[in-house]
Amino acid sequence: MITKETSINELLRSHPLVREVFAKHGMGCIGCMGAATETIENGAKMHNIDVEALLKELNELCDRK
Repeated sequence: MITKETSINELLRSHPLVREVFAKHGMGCIGCMGAATETIENGAKMHNIDVEALLKELNELCDRK
């Protein structure tokens, strides 16, 4: 399960398809230097995104795959 504390970089490595969710929300996490150290929560805050809604989308995508 993906949580607020999950590393963006770790998630991108383990589930490459999540980049679609990040892109949908305007999060350019693939090329961002901060992705190496930021958590999902920090990234969502930086982009003014509801972290709970983002987590729901990410977990739903990963559960389907």
